[in-house]
Amino acid sequence: MEDIKKALFGIGEIVRHRIHPFRGVIFDVDPTFSNTEEWWLAIPEDMRPVKNQPYYHLLAENAETTYVAYVSEQNLLLDESGDPCRHPQVDVIFEGPFAGRYRSKPRIVN
Repeated sequence: MEDIKKALFGIGEIVRHRIHPFRGVIFDVDPTFSNTEEWWLAIPEDMRPVKNQPYYHLLAENAETTYVAYVSEQNLLLDESGDPCRHPQVDVIFEGPFAGRYRSKPRIVN
């Protein structure tokens, strides 16, 4: 059986990419790679992350725009800037930030 690593980061944490100039708020976590093979193969081989690690869905931003990113744990670092994220979906899903982390908004159940 495959070993599944416990995720280092959690929902609402603000992280930044270790190589590329973007940061974001985690809104979902896959315990291992869960995207298409074509997506994974499009990454240059010398930079391609391993599949057997957590992958994070981010409400991401760079200097020019906001978008959704899918990033391996090996390529993320905790963002310690203290700056809030400007992605427009952050306020829909989260409250905060509080001490560098967002908190999920309460859900109303019918």
